[in-house]
Amino acid sequence: MQSPTQNTTHTIIRKRVVLNTSCDACENHDCLIKKNLLTLEDFKITENKSNLRCKKGQQFIMEGAPVNGLFFVLKGKAKVFRTGINGREQIVRFAKEGEIIGHRGFGTEEYYSIGAIALEDTTLCYFSKNSLQEALLNNPKFAYDFMLFYANELNRSESKVKSISQMTVRERVIDTLLYINRKFGDLRGFLNLPLSRKEYADYAGTTEEQVIRIFSALKKEKLIAANGKRIGILNEKALKQEIEEHHYYLGS
Repeated sequence: MQSPTQNTTHTIIRKRVVLNTSCDACENHDCLIKKNLLTLEDFKITENKSNLRCKKGQQFIMEGAPVNGLFFVLKGKAKVFRTGINGREQIVRFAKEGEIIGHRGFGTEEYYSIGAIALEDTTLCYFSKNSLQEALLNNPKFAYDFMLFYANELNRSESKVKSISQMTVRERVIDTLLYINRKFGDLRGFLNLPLSRKEYADYAGTTEEQVIRIFSALKKEKLIAANGKRIGILNEKALKQEIEEHHYYLGS
């Protein structure tokens, strides 16, 4: 008998299934599936995928739900988080087009250790665990690329843990701003990912009040600009110099 969490997860997936987008037509050339299309032809993995559409703010991975497959972001943005002490949300990372979500539990755990929420209207490609495992077991090139992906993920995670443990709160907030800028870029003078002060805090591992104070100080120093949720970087060089000893460029 399924738990309520399991039922909820399957309901979310069923309600948002949309017409599949062909992997051949996909513009996310860094996607692991896209890069291995020729070698995956015999496994019909792209024929068995599902496209899921999520509205802004909708959760598509429930923390603690069974791992049934992986999600690739076709279009849109999402945040990946896990629940910490006293139910506090800790944002692990942000995901954009071509990136994988749900891979940390794939092949090793029965349940997702993270949750994921769409930050804007988002379309996902969903590949079942069984179809991916069959392709990995029978396709050395795909398996090798997957191994490299996990190695890079591990390197980034270890680098982030090391840096965060040595950073002040101000440095962690600056690192977050540079990470968002590096990953999503700039749109008309502001970061192309509007986040609440709480979301900045949940990624930087601090409090909303601290983020507000640090943003205020950075504005006075003319390092950033702010307009509601929109934050613009005015002096990227100065921000990089402030945290350069922590190798800010290792995160992505």
